[in-house]
Amino acid sequence: MLKGLVPFWVMSAVAGAAPSYTIVTSESSAADPGWKEVAAALEAKYPGATRVTWSKDVSDCLPELAKQHPRYVCFVSPLSEVSLDFVRHVHRLTRKFDADPFTDCRWGILTGFDAANALRIAKESTPLTIRQTLSGTDIATERCENARTFSELEAGKTVSKTAGADATTKTGPADSSFAIASVLEQPETNLFITSGHATERDWQIGYRYKNGVWKSKGGELFAINLQGEKKPIRSDSAKVYLPVGNCLMGHIDGPDAMALAFMNSAGVRQMTGYTLPTWYGYQGWGMLDYFVEQPGRYTMNEAFFANQNALVQRLRTYFPEVAGEDSDSPMGKIAKPIPVGAEAKEAGLTAQDAQGLLFDRDVVAFYGDPAWQARMAPGPLQWKETWTPDATGGRLEIKPLAGAASFKPVNENGSQRGGRPIVRFFEQRIDPASVVITEGADLKPVITDDFILVPLPKGDATDLKIAFTAKSL
Repeated sequence: MLKGLVPFWVMSAVAGAAPSYTIVTSESSAADPGWKEVAAALEAKYPGATRVTWSKDVSDCLPELAKQHPRYVCFVSPLSEVSLDFVRHVHRLTRKFDADPFTDCRWGILTGFDAANALRIAKESTPLTIRQTLSGTDIATERCENARTFSELEAGKTVSKTAGADATTKTGPADSSFAIASVLEQPETNLFITSGHATERDWQIGYRYKNGVWKSKGGELFAINLQGEKKPIRSDSAKVYLPVGNCLMGHIDGPDAMALAFMNSAGVRQMTGYTLPTWYGYQGWGMLDYFVEQPGRYTMNEAFFANQNALVQRLRTYFPEVAGEDSDSPMGKIAKPIPVGAEAKEAGLTAQDAQGLLFDRDVVAFYGDPAWQARMAPGPLQWKETWTPDATGGRLEIKPLAGAASFKPVNENGSQRGGRPIVRFFEQRIDPASVVITEGADLKPVITDDFILVPLPKGDATDLKIAFTAKSL
């Protein structure tokens, strides 16, 4: 049988191969005994993983990565290598494996306070099902099995939700610095979400009122209340962290960085984070749209790249003339003028939105092993997705589950919330040049080599169907 006639979603099963995984290290870290052990742990966890090394710049890996085109790329890097520029370079590098403008793999930067910390992260193999969420900002608690939130806007406001019950709201002390730490230390807590003011050295818990702070030093995390009392924060249980609205929480500028303290002191195995002060928010807050508000549908890494794909497509749709530009400006500014066409104006967008998207695209880091699976426990969904393969392609059906609200925002706290397109990843790469859409072309689906993206309809919430044929790669 010709390869092109083998259903692309079963090609990896036919070949008996696991998803491809590439470990990228610098020559210096590859020679360091501690970091060499980290890479070896990943090789043991993912048999068949390949190695790529770089000397002067991580971008030097492009020819070999483009040749391999792996599903997962893990950049094993000590803190001395992980800078703002490194994160930018990884973003831009991983969009260049092929001709399309989207990220071409699912990557993560595996780092830590030291090699021993990174090794603990690398060795984590048990998938994580998130059953208890802790948040320092308002979230859709109904999408969580269990949740506890502390308001950043209203002093003392807390919301608690337990499995099978509605959420309850209470008022407690305005200083919640120690209380949040105590919940984080509970072994049942699997996901931590924060917003508000932050730097590389602290998280200021109250956004509109005076509260305590969390700080970091030398890989350790601690809370300081309004009386100046200090509480060390320590948790060894595996968890993931989403500082969706925090400035600089993803910026590793030395051994005292907050990100390193969360990894070393609080059991964080995966996290995202801005490496500059955040002002737009699409890539940060969008993690709630894909990960928390579609419980169980995506791993945390998949949610990150679903949101990244949505961001790139938003640029392509509304600002095509500048969608391919890179910006190193802290405000997303570029030298070229930014045309604002009729479609962008109709959507209420301005040139500042283009700058915000260009900024967010390359400054949010994903830390951890990208193939390690952390996902929300199953919960309520706005729509059902059914993927039905056939001999040479497939059909994606979307059935609204929440009536007229099915495609509306679930929770609007934060910035740039709602309106995210439907993103479905493929198990096997296809040849996008061979795609023929046989149904649903009016929905304007975007079909790449490894995912399909469907814009949310602007009208009534009705069933959606997209079918296409394609050849495998």
